[in-house]
Amino acid sequence: MTLSTLSSHPPRRVAAAVLLACLLAGCATGPAYEPPSSALPAAWKEAPAAEGWLPAAPADALDRGEWWKLFGDPALDDLAGRVQVSNQNIAAAVASYAQAQAVVREQRAALFPQVSAGGSVRRSGARNTSPTNLSSASLQADWAPDVWGRLRQAVSGAQASAQASEADLASARLSAVGELATNYFALREADAELRLLDITLEGYQRSLEIARNRYNAGIAAQTDVLQAQTLYVNTQAERVVLKRSRDTLEHAIAVLVGSAPADFNLPVEADWRPVVPGIPTGVPSTLLQRRPDIAAAERAVAAANAQIGVARSAYFPNFGLSAALSSSASRVGDLFNASNMLWSLGLSVAQTVFDAGAIGAQVDQAKAAHEAAVARYRQTVLTSFQNVEDQLTAGASLAQQEGLRREASAAADKTEQQFLNRYRQGQVDFTDVVTAQASALNARRTVLQLQVNRQNAAVALIQALGGGWQAGSTGG
Repeated sequence: MTLSTLSSHPPRRVAAAVLLACLLAGCATGPAYEPPSSALPAAWKEAPAAEGWLPAAPADALDRGEWWKLFGDPALDDLAGRVQVSNQNIAAAVASYAQAQAVVREQRAALFPQVSAGGSVRRSGARNTSPTNLSSASLQADWAPDVWGRLRQAVSGAQASAQASEADLASARLSAVGELATNYFALREADAELRLLDITLEGYQRSLEIARNRYNAGIAAQTDVLQAQTLYVNTQAERVVLKRSRDTLEHAIAVLVGSAPADFNLPVEADWRPVVPGIPTGVPSTLLQRRPDIAAAERAVAAANAQIGVARSAYFPNFGLSAALSSSASRVGDLFNASNMLWSLGLSVAQTVFDAGAIGAQVDQAKAAHEAAVARYRQTVLTSFQNVEDQLTAGASLAQQEGLRREASAAADKTEQQFLNRYRQGQVDFTDVVTAQASALNARRTVLQLQVNRQNAAVALIQALGGGWQAGSTGG
């Protein structure tokens, strides 16, 4: 049903209708937004177990944002800076955020009148008649007052979606730099293991020469030489495999920093030493501000809440206001003469009379979508708590393991040397030497792997804590 009030009605009635529509524009149909609640523990369950095993750190260590600098590695700092600029996943997230901001501006523009202008000049004529000119100009204004708050709710929903997109951008940055750090530490571990294997191969080469000399002297069997040769060649093969792993990690880092693998090279650092920084965990409640995925989930709840108001506004009539000013004349100079001017004011009202429950179904859909968003938010919070607890446990466990493995490695080194000395004296078989050498090498490699695993656990804990990002601009 549509009603129209044209210029034939007294202008005062139209003005009164406009005033009424403006007053009604303060009405709103959407529910007031309240951030969803979630169970928050008072403290981390695994924090006591981690004390003494995880290094302490000042409380503001993460708040500086550039969390990778906690590892004190200039090469990693440089790579992290390149990721921020050149990583294509981050670039896509930046573009998505810009798109979401444009949507907000588009929705906000609907709150204001739309004004359009037009004009034309036409010359016509026929045989045996003089040509005639006809010029016209018009100015049209249309406005749909936001009587029931539908447009304002749409703007609020778009703003919440843009804020969620901003948090997604922070998540993309955190994920990209976290992946970079993990690959970088794995590459440095590969470098350290390659150096270890080179040193070990030198020792195995000497053992092989000892076995050959003893065999040539007739005091050892040929099997001693074959065993020494087997251990030496197998270790060479392990070095080839490790070099391939190192190359693969370098390729992955190249892609993360936005370079083709052929154009990227990461030199070996001979003096690289793994550093495990202290990570301040704070209390669980701070996680709601530090985790960008939690902020994005909360903003999704706000957007879903706004959609309930948009759906409810369909129960109420839509108002439209229009104003037009036009003129036509045979000469362009006469267009603006008062006698050629025509004006009109209009008010239209449209109300759905019967839709077989379609609006109610849309409102129910919006409510269900809001409930689903709340559930996803709470699940995101619970999962984030689990992430932190898991990494606290992992960090403490790996620290304990490293201490024990260092003792085992020291003992294996002594055992290797003692068996080699006893073999030279003919007191043991070369099989015992091979077993001791393999055990010592595995112990050394295990210590290296644990050191890097501790670094990776620190990266994972930083990511679980949100990387120092703060939800100041995206909070509800």
